[in-house]
Order: sequence, then C-alpha cells, then structure tokens
Amino acid sequence: MYAMLCTRPDICYAVGIVSRYQSNPGLAHWTAVKTILKYLRRTRDYTLVYGSKDLILTGYTDSDFQTDRDSRKSTSGSVFTLNGGAVVWRSIKQGCIADSTMEAEYVAACEAAKEAVWLRNFLIDLEVVPNMSKPITLYCDNSGAVANSREPRSHKRGKHIERKYHLIREIVHRGDVIVTQIASTHNVADPFTKPLTAKVFEGHLESLGLRDMPHLT
Repeated sequence: MYAMLCTRPDICYAVGIVSRYQSNPGLAHWTAVKTILKYLRRTRDYTLVYGSKDLILTGYTDSDFQTDRDSRKSTSGSVFTLNGGAVVWRSIKQGCIADSTMEAEYVAACEAAKEAVWLRNFLIDLEVVPNMSKPITLYCDNSGAVANSREPRSHKRGKHIERKYHLIREIVHRGDVIVTQIASTHNVADPFTKPLTAKVFEGHLESLGLRDMPHLT
C-alpha cells in the first residue's frame, strides 16, 4: 500500500481491487497479492522521472462500467502528471451504480475535477509552479461525459444522475478545469480502471513517467 501511494502508480488498480476483500480474503485474493509482490520484485528498479522543461500540470480521467460483480458499481480512475511524471493518482469504486458508460465516465470526471481543484490550490500556495492561474486540462475519452460537463442545463437522459456530481459544471464554469476529449488509446488513466495487455500497459507506464533505472540502485 505504501509503495502504491508514494511511487508506484502502476499497481494502483491491482491493489485497489484486492483491498476490497481484505476483511474476508479467499485463496484467489491471496494469490493476487502474491502476484503483485512478485511484480514489484521484478520491477524494483522502476522510478518516477520528471522532465526538466516548463512545469505543466495535466489530468486524465477514466472509468470502467459495472465490472464489480457483487455491487455492479464502476471503478473511477484518475491521474495527474507534472512534466511527464505522475504526481497524484487514484483508483476507487464509485459510490453509485451507473446505468450507462456516459454516467460512469461523468462521475469519474467529477471526482477528478474536484481533485484538480485541490491540487491547483495546493500548487498555488507552494508558489513553485508558474501559470497555475490558468485552467487545468482534464482529459476524458467519453464524448458524452465531456459534453455533459460543459452543459449548464440538465437533459432527460441525465436527470437521474445525483446532483452532487454536477459540481463539475460549476468547476468548469469557474475556469478551474477544462474538460477535453482524448482517444482511449492515449488516455493515461486507463490502467487505473481495468487490466490491460502487457504491451498497452507498458506504453502507459512511459506516459506516467515510470522508467526502469537499475543504475540508481
């Protein structure tokens, strides 16, 4: 858990899944934990690397859809990068049951937008990142969720969505965040919501700033 929170965003989704069963784990859960530990041992030289150019904060948000077999709830994933390296990441089960992929993505985007506001205020107080008065770009791969976040009025298709998730509209209206669509293949938050093939997963690790640097150990 400590490694996941501090330096290893690549195990965030896996740790989040097994932690749901820590009160009553079964054999499959213990096996999954051992697999995570073996992966950490094999990749112990992975290090977060940050670029040396202008400091630019960027956010990514994603969601799966009702993959939890017990509750049918979706998983929200988000990550914020600073100069190509991850600084804040999250993978968490949503508090409501979404009845469409758009709703699941919209809920995830709202949670990420709130995180962006906190992170923006924190960096403003630090006074080390310039241009924090500008909106943070938050990338989302669902066109419906992007459009809904910019829409000041409710529609029939979204009238059932809990009101607290519409806070993202206020955040966008204030100019704190700009929600922008991105292709799913380029969404860096993808590894925080679902298992991926090794090739795709490794590609996202590079986008997160994780590098294999054995010479540092």
